[in-house]
Amino acid sequence: MVRRLLSHLGEKLGPEGADPFPPYVPTSVVLDNLFRTAPTEHVTLDWMMQGLGHRSFGVVLLVLALCGALPGVSVVAGLLLFVPAVQMLRAHARPAFPPLVGARPIAAPRLMRLIGRVVPVLRQLERVVHPRWPMPYEPTKRLVGGAVLLLGCGLFVPVPLSNVPPATIIALIAFAYLEEDGALLCVALVAGLAVLAVVAGLAWQTLSMTGWVTGIL
Repeated sequence: MVRRLLSHLGEKLGPEGADPFPPYVPTSVVLDNLFRTAPTEHVTLDWMMQGLGHRSFGVVLLVLALCGALPGVSVVAGLLLFVPAVQMLRAHARPAFPPLVGARPIAAPRLMRLIGRVVPVLRQLERVVHPRWPMPYEPTKRLVGGAVLLLGCGLFVPVPLSNVPPATIIALIAFAYLEEDGALLCVALVAGLAVLAVVAGLAWQTLSMTGWVTGIL
């Protein structure tokens, strides 16, 4: 259903506005090549976003989703997720951070050690997750942004471990978007609808227990 909807939107854009995905390169290769050319002392978020190009949205979403699954930081991750999600809905080319954040130096050796641990894991996952079910670029970006915007609200529900399911789905959506895997993306989006229903039910139950619903009604 999701695939059919996106294909229909792509047809409506027409041949000149279809904006297909750039040639596929595995995310592990992109990250490896990027940090082989990194400065030796410091890098910045702006430098990384420029080097990652159209992959930068997926990388940011994946990192924030993984942070959102951790206790104590899910609210902060949820707030930060709104920034790239809205920018994807507005079809920005890459995430834009305030100068104070984007230009802040990050120690390159420390970051390269982290990437060195992540890249082998990505290579293993890329054996299963790979490009299939091609989808039009811009409609897919907007749909992913909207889905992340809604799922990000689930990170604010004041119920223990309620942040884990939406964070996990956002991570799946981000990885599917990065690897251009339309099949996994469709599965993740459908699962996201189910998670949203459960989270909404939990939020309603929590508000009912506090008496807010009774006061409103």
